[in-house]
This record gives sequence, C-alpha cells and structure tokens, in this order.
Amino acid sequence: MSQTTQAHSRFTDFDIDLFKAGKHYRLYEKMGAHPMQLNNVDGVYFSVYAPSAKSVHVIGDFNFWNNTEHPLFVRWDGSGIWEGFIPNIEKGTRYKYAIRSEIGKGNFEKGDPFARFWEVRPNTASIIWQNEYKWKDSAWMKGRKSNNSLEAPYSVYELQPASWRWNAAENRPLNWREMAEELPKYVSNLGFTHVEFMPVMEYPYDPSWGYQITGYFAPTSRFGTPEDFKYLIDALHKAKIGVILDWVPSHFPSDDHGLGTFDGSCVYEHPDVRRGYHPDWKSLIFNYGRPEVKSFLISNALFWLDQFHADGLRVDAVASMLYLDYSRKDGEWEPNIYGGRENLEAIEFLKEFNSAVYGNYPDVQTIAEESTSFPMVTKPVFAGGLGFGMKWMMGWMHDSLQFFSRETVHRKYHQNEITFSLAYAFTENFMLPISHDEVVYGKKSLLDKMPGDAWQKRANLRVFLAAMFAHPGGKLLFMGSEFGQWQEWNFEHSLDWHLTEYDDHKGIMQTVRDLNKVYKANKSFFGHSFSPEGFEWIDFNDTANSIMSFVRKNEETNEYVLCIFNFTPNPQHSYRVGTPKTGIYKLLVNTDEAKYGGSNMKIAKTLKTENVGWQGRTQSIVVDLPPLAGMFFKLDK
Repeated sequence: MSQTTQAHSRFTDFDIDLFKAGKHYRLYEKMGAHPMQLNNVDGVYFSVYAPSAKSVHVIGDFNFWNNTEHPLFVRWDGSGIWEGFIPNIEKGTRYKYAIRSEIGKGNFEKGDPFARFWEVRPNTASIIWQNEYKWKDSAWMKGRKSNNSLEAPYSVYELQPASWRWNAAENRPLNWREMAEELPKYVSNLGFTHVEFMPVMEYPYDPSWGYQITGYFAPTSRFGTPEDFKYLIDALHKAKIGVILDWVPSHFPSDDHGLGTFDGSCVYEHPDVRRGYHPDWKSLIFNYGRPEVKSFLISNALFWLDQFHADGLRVDAVASMLYLDYSRKDGEWEPNIYGGRENLEAIEFLKEFNSAVYGNYPDVQTIAEESTSFPMVTKPVFAGGLGFGMKWMMGWMHDSLQFFSRETVHRKYHQNEITFSLAYAFTENFMLPISHDEVVYGKKSLLDKMPGDAWQKRANLRVFLAAMFAHPGGKLLFMGSEFGQWQEWNFEHSLDWHLTEYDDHKGIMQTVRDLNKVYKANKSFFGHSFSPEGFEWIDFNDTANSIMSFVRKNEETNEYVLCIFNFTPNPQHSYRVGTPKTGIYKLLVNTDEAKYGGSNMKIAKTLKTENVGWQGRTQSIVVDLPPLAGMFFKLDK
C-alpha cells in the first residue's frame, strides 16, 4: 500500500499562473523536497515538473529504491507538476524520481532539479536537506551597496575551489570550512575587494571545471555541506570581501540523472537540435522561450542571492546565448523571424533575468562574459539594453596579452594593441579579465607568456599588472597570477604555493598588493571607471620608445594620477611628459623598485612641473623611466 499522501499543496493558483507565465522567481520555495509536518507527522513534501510523465514515483533509501511504492499525484490544473507528502523521511535521505513517460516506453531515474544537496560524485542521488544556517554577516549586507557599487573599486580574485589550495597531509583540496580559515586572510592581505568562484553548483565531471551543472540549487558536495559553503561566504563577508558566483544558464550536460529529456520529452532543452544542442561542449541548451524554463532559471539566480548571500553573478558564455549561429556552420542554424542571427528568446530572457535580479537585489552586480560587439550589454533594460552591471572586456584581454607576448624589440610596431582598447573603453561598463581561460590548454601561465629571461618575464608581468590596474574598468585576476605561477593551471592539482617562499615571487605578490592599495585609495582610478571623465591621454604615439602615458582623474575631488609605462628593457633618462595640471607630482608606485624584484634604478620620487609646453600641455615634468616599468605619480594638493 502506498504511504504517499496527496498533501495540501504548497502551490496557490497564483503560483501556478506565475509559473506558467515564466514569472515565478521563487520556485525553490515551492518545488523540490521540503521537510514539513502534516497532521503532526514529520515527513517531506515533494514536487517536480514533468509534463509528459505518465507516472512519477519517489525512490530512495526509505523504500529500497522501489519504483512502485510512493507515487506522486499530478495536479488537476494542467501545470505538469506532480506532488505528494511522504511521512517519516529524515534529512540526509537519498532519493530520486522514477518517471514513466507518456512518450514511448521511456523509464527514467532523475535527480531532483531543485535538490539542495547531492551525493559526492560519481554517485548521483539527491539528498533531503534543510536550511539550518544562521548568518552572521548583517553588517556586510547592510553596507554592501557602497562596497559593491559601480562607483566603488572592483578588484576580483578568481579561483576554482578544487585547485586553489590543498590539504597536503591528506592530499586533497581544502573543504569549505578549511577554505574559510585561509581564503579571507589571503585575499584581504593582497587587497582584492571580491572573490569570484568558478561554478560551485553540483557537477558530475571534474574536467568540466564546474561548467556542466546537474544540480543548479546545491553547492557541490565535494567540499562539504551547503551550510559549510555558507560559512565560507560568511567568513569572506566578515573580512569585507564580496562574493561573486559563476552562473551557467547557457547549457547543461546530458547525463542520465540530470535535466536532459527529463520526462522523456525536452522539458528544459530546446527541442530543435539547431537550438538545443551545443556542438562545442556536447551539451544541451535551455529553451529560453518556454515560460517554465524561464521560471526555473531566474528562480535559480535569485536563489543564490537569497539563500547564499551572493553579491554578484558572473554569467558564463553569454555570446553563445545571443546568436543562433554561434559555433554553427551554414545550414546548421535557422534565422529568427526577422531573418537575423540573434536569438530573440535568449535576449528577452537575459533582460528579464537582469530586471528580476536588480529589482529584488539592487545592491548586487551581474557580469556578462560576452565576447562579441553585441550592443548595449550593460545598458539598462528600460533603455533597450540587456541590463548587466558589467561586461568582460575580452578585446582588451586579447590585445594586451598579444602585445605583451611579443619580444620587446618588436613592440614599437604593435603599440596599437595596448592602446586600442581606450577607443571603446566607455561604450560599456567593462571589467578587465585575466581569467582561467587564458592560462590553460597550452596557453601558458601569465608569467610564462612574457618574453625574455626570467628577470624580464617578471618585470614584464609587473608592468602588465600596472597597466591593467591603471586602465579604466573593474579588474579580475585568476589565482596563481598574483604570485607568478610558472606552470599553467591544472584543475587536478593545487597551485604551486612553494613559489611564494622565494623573493622573486614575493615581489610579484607585493606588486599586486600595492597596486590594489593604490587603486582603492585613489578615487582617480575608480570614481569614473566607466566614463571618459576619468581618463585623459597624454601620449600614445611614442612607438619608437614603446612608452605610453595617460592620466586617471577625478575632477570633483581635484585628484590627478599620471601613469607612465616603459614597455622595453631600455631605461629612458630625462624623458619629458606633459601634465594636466601645474604642481608637484609624488610617486605612488614604481614597479621597478627592489621590493618588487626590479632593478631598483634610482629615480626622483617628487617631480615639479616646468613651464615647458609639451604634448599639447602648457606644463611638463622630466622623469627617468626604469626598464620594463609602470609608474604612477599623483598631483600633490
């Protein structure tokens, strides 16, 4: 005899209307497995969306995985939702849904799309879980608007939990609790304002780095429980570090226990293979035009902001969502109703996603990984934009790395690669990314990309970092780059932390530390990160010497920082530079100093302007430029 009760539903008629309209943004409060009492009996309420199912049973430890004992009941309203209450099931119980499809003779055993916890891979069952964590970050949450705004410094440390730091004694990655003891101190010491975690949602396949998700509502069990991950976020917030989570609404894997052909039909993926299958990643693409899928995805985004206090979502592979012909040959895609290549349903989904996020959490940020020139990615939805807070500046990343990979003697022929980004720097709210994708699969580590001998490689890295921090926009640096990892990133191993014991690598860390300090302390660098009011060229035409100079400024506070870069190992003596204002300029940073591992060439730390017109200015300074160095001089009030 069945022990399932057709319980009083958690859904109201209004919930169902919202769900079917694609407007239910809190589905996680309704769907999935929810411990509760019914008639004074403890148990679990289950609900799952399976519109093409002939029957749905809950199977698990509690019934020896028998697919006949505990059926769910389909709702009468045509919503496709199956639900029911099963008594005497406790937290920690493993379960799945056994689904018999109306289509053919398909029988499927699926994990719960809304599961809060999963077994450790390679096992694939969902686990009954309950939110029992008491947050201690109220001070951060109340004040994060000022720390997380587009008018605040935004310096992000990107990491992958599985390969950041390992427990050497047990030869395994740190768990969430161990990371909470190490990561906040480390990030704070280096001066970053935020951390960005590569996907933490449950994923079955380690080489996917987390980008092939099967459990969208659960942090991976590899490193502990959901409460353990909340503890880590709490610790970061206590250290005044914001938390950005990688979010992947662009595709999902076809693993048997996952979302693919969930009830024998294409519930979550688009049924047309030209729009529902990703040829690069061999994965499935969400059906953005299906209202129930929109409710699922937007609910998921809000879930991480609500339940895990995330301060931002970096949205992966946005370009693959925007274009119907992305990675497809002629004949492999179908134009939209206007004959264009844009995915109109995905565009509307992204607009709705951003509207929902900012409408509910105005003090967070959404960040698009978008690699094309699609217009108005960071413009408001009401103005016709996609509504993101920031967009990765992939053009800057590509051009800058190409420039810095060149032998220094050739750079004078390619200086446009390092200057061109300023021609479009203010068309969007850009973040400058040096991410995991640039230090893997034969691309070399950031340090090893640089030309020359070991000293020149380190000097090149330091001047590159100075140019990055001086450039308008937010900053993102992938783990290991901050201390000069020699080997490219390997997701199966820890970073080479032993390198931080050597002075040469300590010097790179000190460079990052001081650049972050100067960046955060001077509103010239962040007050107008996304508008031309904060930037002024001095000279980008000295290609013969491979020297570049510009000003970062904040005229409201009368702050001016002169940034000068020598991209060759040849020192320049008595080099004249025009200045925006008359006065005394004091040195803030010189990446050639001994403490950074530089040559420690002697230069004046205080410079007084002369009434000599130069580079279109009525006054100028004369400065000695060390080899492969970036220098910041601030106008002394």
